[in-house]
Amino acid sequence: MNHKLSKDEQVWQLFKNSYKELAEKVTWPDWAQLQQSTMIVLVATILITLLVWIMDFLAGGGLNFLYKILYS
Repeated sequence: MNHKLSKDEQVWQLFKNSYKELAEKVTWPDWAQLQQSTMIVLVATILITLLVWIMDFLAGGGLNFLYKILYS
C-alpha cells in the first residue's frame, strides 16, 4: 500500500528528522575548540577591520589631495 502523507504529517516528519539529525548526527565542538574558533574569528575580524580602515584612510587622503590640486 502506497500511503501519501498529508501536509501536516510532512511538516511533523520534517521536524522529527531535523531533531534526529541535530541530536544524533551533528558533532558539536568541545569548549576548547569553541574558544579557539572564537579567537580565530575575532582576530580575523580585527585584521579585516584594520585593512578596510587603512584603505578608507588612504583613499580619503588621496581624494583630498586630488581635490586640492584640481580646485585650488
